[in-house]
Amino acid sequence: MNKNLPQNSNISIETVEGVEKIIIPHAKGGIFKYFIGAFLTFWMFGWATGFVTVGSEILSGNGNAFLFFWFAGWSVGGFFAGMTLFKIFRKPIPETLLLNRLNLLLDTGMASFNPSIMGSQKELWKTLFLKRKQIEFTLKELETLTLRETDFGNRLTIDKGSERIEFATSATEIEREWLFEYLQYNYRIG
Repeated sequence: MNKNLPQNSNISIETVEGVEKIIIPHAKGGIFKYFIGAFLTFWMFGWATGFVTVGSEILSGNGNAFLFFWFAGWSVGGFFAGMTLFKIFRKPIPETLLLNRLNLLLDTGMASFNPSIMGSQKELWKTLFLKRKQIEFTLKELETLTLRETDFGNRLTIDKGSERIEFATSATEIEREWLFEYLQYNYRIG
């Protein structure tokens, strides 16, 4: 098996306490996300003004039903804008694979905000609530390692119970092919 990474690959391999660790960096999300971040930052100043103004009106006892309803909706909107701002400016955490001989440990890391998904409401909601996962695959589960060809490129997956886990999502197709072969070789699969 060729341990050499594909040319111009962003993947790196380290050895941690005698165990190989494959590091797959997430995409940075591009410069457009900072324009969105700047807009949301200015929007949050306006949001805070409205929040304080209506909040003080309600606390003074002069609020009516409309103001309560508006304040609740305004609070939810501010929460989502703040969450999006956090995701935009948070440094991405790379995806890692720890190759033990008895199992494979996957740390999904945390991807940066990617404005290219803004056209898809489903993907946008999914990424806003995405959590970092650490998953351990047994040797039996590793037998389900598959490189799936789709209309949008290949996908690298492992089945864990009734769930199909996709990983190396930020890797290129060539990197996923290399990783598939590398994992097959290391775990004597196939």
